[in-house]
Amino acid sequence: MGSMEIEGGNEKPKLNKYALACAIVASLINCIFGYDTGVLSGANIFVKDDLKLNESQIEILAGTLNLSALVGSAIAGRTSDTIGRRYTIVVASLIFLIGAILMGYSPNYTILMTGRCIAGVGVGFSLMIAPVYSTEISSSSHRGALSSLPEICISVGILTGYISNLAFSKLPLKLGWRMMFGIAAIPAIALVFAILQMPESPRWLAMQGRLKEAEEVLLLVSDTKEEAKSRFRDLKLAAGIDENCKEDVVIPSKKIASGAGVWKELFIRPTPTVRRIMLAAWGIHFFQHLTGIEAVVLYSPRIFKKAGVMGKQKLLLATVGVGVTKLLFILVATFNLDKFGRRRLMLTSVSGATTALIVLGFCLTVVDHAKKQLLWALCLSIISTYTFVAFFSIGLATVTWVYTAEIWPLRLRAQGASVGVAINRAMNATISMTFISIYEAITIGGAFFMFAGFATLAGVFFYFFMPETKGKALEEIEMLFTPEGSKAHQQKTEEVVV
Repeated sequence: MGSMEIEGGNEKPKLNKYALACAIVASLINCIFGYDTGVLSGANIFVKDDLKLNESQIEILAGTLNLSALVGSAIAGRTSDTIGRRYTIVVASLIFLIGAILMGYSPNYTILMTGRCIAGVGVGFSLMIAPVYSTEISSSSHRGALSSLPEICISVGILTGYISNLAFSKLPLKLGWRMMFGIAAIPAIALVFAILQMPESPRWLAMQGRLKEAEEVLLLVSDTKEEAKSRFRDLKLAAGIDENCKEDVVIPSKKIASGAGVWKELFIRPTPTVRRIMLAAWGIHFFQHLTGIEAVVLYSPRIFKKAGVMGKQKLLLATVGVGVTKLLFILVATFNLDKFGRRRLMLTSVSGATTALIVLGFCLTVVDHAKKQLLWALCLSIISTYTFVAFFSIGLATVTWVYTAEIWPLRLRAQGASVGVAINRAMNATISMTFISIYEAITIGGAFFMFAGFATLAGVFFYFFMPETKGKALEEIEMLFTPEGSKAHQQKTEEVVV
């Protein structure tokens, strides 16, 4: 645990394997969410045929997962402050289990919608709790990599959903799409048992005054014993406990232990520092889905069909490519977050995504006005779609969740993150429930030009309001958003511009 490796002449602690295992297990909850998102892209073709649905019903079905996630995210923060991070993941798994069973059974549209709504509540829980737990369990030297694992799991889930579409598409119509949805119950059951073998977050234990347990967990998940001692001292201060306290258990402030008073500090009397953190954390969530990623993930078969790909099997196969690309480039981001930093990856991501969206919009506009199939436009549409997904994945997908989990102070982290998830899901639902209507109103090419415009605005926001957090302890990051830290960041930004 305390072993070191030499890299570039400097001693760097090796990745703690126990912390890695904990982060992986916690992040698996997002595999189920990713699966529920990805599987609908192909399943909706079969659901529409079997249940005789119209386009509006398909849009509502697509957006329901994210609308009901608002409910989940609204209660997940307070739940995790009350029962702990670990048991909150168990609750999310059980919610996904119920949702999967209902969707797999659904004899009609109403039951299918009910199952989708219940699964959506699980989405709200999983999107909040997995990054928070992974962030709190990680050391500063490897926090970027471990905190990005939930996003990797989302991508694995999406890809699995696409493969499931392909695998079950050959079954009879009434059975195929129900199998696509219902099979998600299996990992939900397995995760409940796996999660109970994990330790609780040391930061949550410290908030509860359970200092001995918190110290024991820190010794297991820290890179070195010295780091564990340093983290333990910082935790006690963050929880309002004297850093020299030697007690195993102390009675914590009820306000800190239960998360009470957080909403007042966030919305009624936020300090200048908290306001800057709110702007950065919630602003990133606001812009993430305005770039149009949900339109690509959910409606890839429609996009490729517009570009000229014909046949259900070919459409589903091309869509699998989206999932493969997303997963590969999120892995690239994971191995580079702690090397290049959050800010550089985010700015690279949004620049590349904007360019790819402009090319995709151009190609689809040309195809829309052509009287015959254009092979070059078809190929370039597919390439630009994959390119967009690749650039989105290296920053917008990964950095969003890492950054917004780590910049919150301990007392505000769970509930501040839950508000971010609510904003994220609201924007996601807006895109997923309106994309068909938008492209029918302004053409599919016009829709992607619109997303390119939003991506440009996102880049400007990230440039000015997103200071670098790489390598800093969680308890130090708050200082970046103080008036002094904000001025220092602004001076660095101006120097780069000059």
